[in-house]
Amino acid sequence: MKKIFLMIGVVLSLLLAGCSTVSHGEYTQKWTQSAPEFLTLDGGVTVRYVRTGNGPPLVLLHTIRTQLDYFEKLVPLLSSQYEVIVLDLPGHGQSSIDDVAYTEEFFRRTTKEFITKLDLKDLTLAGESIGGVLALTVSTELPDRVTRVFSLNPYDYGEKFGGGIRRSKNGWMVGLFNIFGSQTLEPRFVTAAVMHGGFYDATQLPEDLLTEFSNTGNREGYRGAEYVVFKHWKTWIDARQLYAGVKVPVTLIYGSDDWSNTNERIQNQKEIAHANLITIEKSGHFTALESPEKVAEIILGK
Repeated sequence: MKKIFLMIGVVLSLLLAGCSTVSHGEYTQKWTQSAPEFLTLDGGVTVRYVRTGNGPPLVLLHTIRTQLDYFEKLVPLLSSQYEVIVLDLPGHGQSSIDDVAYTEEFFRRTTKEFITKLDLKDLTLAGESIGGVLALTVSTELPDRVTRVFSLNPYDYGEKFGGGIRRSKNGWMVGLFNIFGSQTLEPRFVTAAVMHGGFYDATQLPEDLLTEFSNTGNREGYRGAEYVVFKHWKTWIDARQLYAGVKVPVTLIYGSDDWSNTNERIQNQKEIAHANLITIEKSGHFTALESPEKVAEIILGK
């Protein structure tokens, strides 16, 4: 019955969609004084990013369906010891939305090019969800630049369309994209329901950040890009084949209530030669938002 009411809500939201606000990136200035920059990659893809702090570079790679603001709680905790660089992955946030196949390989290639064009060296890579996978796979292609990886709740599992997000409490709603494709609407309450399903304590998702995620989703073409990401869910599972090629020290960080299961976590540790596995209790898939202090302590070695 609950699912029926939610479906009715999605349909009714059609009447309100035209009144929604579109985000233009103003939210970022609420938590950082560093002005966003833009970098155009080969082929015309444009990436928005923010640099702040002092020290060796650390690149943070966000989760599926979010953007660089996802790390608003974590960045201030790291910026005293690192120059922290956060970016909107292509098709996310305020980066360009392009007519491409949003596969793991595409994100890996563009992230590698981003790092190379900024000439980042002695680099620490950290990411969550799809960002956690990318931190691992990108390191295999930049052994002369990446020195350490922190992979949080890597998104490398799943059984059907959309992948692991379908395991969350309300993840079934991602299946709407399998039915309606790029025409799928995602009103704020749907974004909220899916995001809340990735928390041990959903109150740790700031309401204004949720609104920003929802507003960003009103950008022209955003739903189409989101659909393509979900459509290529199997590429994140296939990316595990690259884990054996990771040569740098790796810390795998899982929330106790992440969508992955225990066997999947242990298997990842076995496949990565220099991997340590840490579990953060009372935390879900969005650990950098839910337990930022604990994540920062791990990255800073405290």
